[in-house]
Parts: sequence; structure tokens; C-alpha cells
Amino acid sequence: MTSASARVTLIAMLVVGLVPVLLPLVWMISTSLKPEFDVFAYPPQIIPARLRPQNYADVFSQAPFARQYFSSLYLGFADVVGTAIVASLAGYALARLRFPGRGLVLPLLLSALLLPSEILIVPQYALFSNLGLIGTQVPLVLEPVFGAPAIVGTFLMRQFFLSLPRELEDAGRVDGLGGLGVFLRIALPLSGPALATLAIMTFLANWNAYLEPLVFTSGRPELITLPVALNEFTNFDGTPQYSLQMAATTLSILPVALVFLLAQRHIVAGIARSGLKG
Repeated sequence: MTSASARVTLIAMLVVGLVPVLLPLVWMISTSLKPEFDVFAYPPQIIPARLRPQNYADVFSQAPFARQYFSSLYLGFADVVGTAIVASLAGYALARLRFPGRGLVLPLLLSALLLPSEILIVPQYALFSNLGLIGTQVPLVLEPVFGAPAIVGTFLMRQFFLSLPRELEDAGRVDGLGGLGVFLRIALPLSGPALATLAIMTFLANWNAYLEPLVFTSGRPELITLPVALNEFTNFDGTPQYSLQMAATTLSILPVALVFLLAQRHIVAGIARSGLKG
């Protein structure tokens, strides 16, 4: 097979592989622009026969969607910052500091990931209830920072810091830096790819979370986030308003797509460098 034919074959395979990935996205956008009674038209219409962009305006008029959108955004970024602080400090401590029981800390942390969130949410609910935080958004900030995202982030950052040459830190100590100074002025600035990867993973996990926002906010419309809010677009008899749901879903994927496009060049580098040492 010549190089030209091999290239054509590769492109054809990629196009075929993209179809099942892009078709749901195309159908979602198409449905978001249809009148409700055209959603189940037969034969199915990829290109709407009648456009109804008013669906996007109805999303904001029928529910406090703007507030729910803002809640998802600021909670996502708050969790990214909090998780990055906790994971980078813990990861550096596990990679560089010597203390009793150091070898047991990481296995114990990773073993916590074996527990499904449906089990963990019961004691978490009891804890936050005793603190009087149920019905607020405070648990949505604290739970990821000290939960599974932080554990995965700690492992990721530990692996990255293990890959850094110790000579860089030794040079900082020669210049008079203490342990915290070495971390803040040498190790942390070099961890950009790993932090970018951690930020994307944390943001996506928070953005797509459903159970925790539903339980901890008690389902209050002004406090819930987008995944929960998408179920609020229903008729009086409880049947879904598919056009509005698809319009809301289309709007909800925009920040995720933007975050990925801005940081995608760091993802492969961060994951690759984080796996260099055990």
C-alpha cells in the first residue's frame, strides 16, 4: 500500500470513527432548535424544518437558569483552586518529605477510591447536617477538595514531583530557601502541565456531578447546579420538554469545551510526565 493510499485509508477510518461521536452532538443541537412537536417527527429531521431559536430564551425565562449556570461556574473554579492547593501540598509531601508511615499514606488514600460515592454520601450528609450546612452550597466546595478529586490529584502531583530532578531543589537550598520556599519558588512553578491536567479533571468532575448537588442543596432551584437543573424542564404532567432540555444542555457544554481547548496542550504532557517514576 502506497503512502497516499494509506493516508486516505487512515482519514476514512477517522471519519467513520467520528460519526458515533459527533452524531449525538449534532442531534442535540438540532433538537434544541426545533419546536417541541417536531422532536419526534418521522422521518427524523437532522436539519430542522422549522427553526425555533426562542428555545434558548425560554430556558432562562422558565427557570433560574442564569443563577444555576453561575453556580456551576463558580463552584467548579472554587473546587479547582481548592483541590490544586491540597493536592499539590500533599503530593509534594509524599514525594519529598520523610515521616513515619509515609509508605502507607498513599495506598490508604487510593483505597478510598474503591468506595462508591453512593456509600460515602451517607456519612458526608450526616457530617454536613450536624454542621448545619445542608441546604447550602458549602458542602459542594468542601466535598471535592477533601474527596476523590483531591485523592486522584495527590497521586498525580506526587508522580510529577518525583520526576523533578532533586538538583534543582538542592540548588534552591544552597541559595537559602527553606522547604516551603523550595516548593513555592521551584517545584510549584515547574508543575504547570500537571496542574493543568488536574484542573481539567477536577472541573469536569464538578461540572458533571449530579448526586451531591441534588442531596446537599436539598434540590432547591436557586442552589442546584446544571446537571440537576436539566431535569427541571418538564411539562405540568411531568413529561420532559425535550427542546428546552437540549437547549440547556447545549449551553452547558460550552464552558467545558472552552476549558479543554485552552488547556488541551498540557493534558498529554502532564499525564506523561506524571508517570515517569513510581
